[in-house]
Amino acid sequence: MPLTDKAIKALKPGPKARKVTDGGGLFLLVNPDGSKWWRFKYRFEGREKMISVGVYPDTGLALARDKRDDARRLLAAGINPSAHRAAKKLAVADSLR
Repeated sequence: MPLTDKAIKALKPGPKARKVTDGGGLFLLVNPDGSKWWRFKYRFEGREKMISVGVYPDTGLALARDKRDDARRLLAAGINPSAHRAAKKLAVADSLR
């Protein structure tokens, strides 16, 4: 069942980190310190991979889903979202020199 903002706000930290799934590979990692991290898990070339999508509440539910959908579009085009992100960061760093 997909998450809602109300359900996310009601999540309380426990003794161990736990995953609360939203669907399509997107989940919220609730850490013992109370921080909540959006993660996207996917498979590329037969290997399981994961990228960080943002920190809740700075990255809300709708934005996290948009980022997941963008990553899924890259996967459909045969592009590794993690490598694509790294290439973009490198291009920005090169343009600042």
